[in-house]
Amino acid sequence: MDEFDLGVPTQILESLPDEDDAARRDMQRAVAGLEARLNEGVSAADDEREATQTVVGALERLEDQLEQYDEFVPELRAWGQSPIYAIAWRNLQADLIMQIQEVGWVAERIDQERNYRTVENGIRLRDR
Repeated sequence: MDEFDLGVPTQILESLPDEDDAARRDMQRAVAGLEARLNEGVSAADDEREATQTVVGALERLEDQLEQYDEFVPELRAWGQSPIYAIAWRNLQADLIMQIQEVGWVAERIDQERNYRTVENGIRLRDR
């Protein structure tokens, strides 16, 4: 299985205020940590299904974080605050989801694992 090689897109880093190098470093550390956890989880997995479960779990967390940051944007605007950081983090989450899904073996197995999870949660596709 291919390893993950994630990064922070340049356009997201450039969207941050020029004087805020700490935010850039925070993003890069967060992405490096996610990459390390994914690679460790996949290499420690006993089989492909367990590796896929690790990846889908990470994707679901990224999707949740994307929604949270997206909710912050109008709230910050309503309070007269700049939403630039919330927008940058939201966009980073979306880009990371795309980067993970582009890994060949992951793309083939994501839908199957999500369908397994739907059924395991007691939701049947015919119930929709």
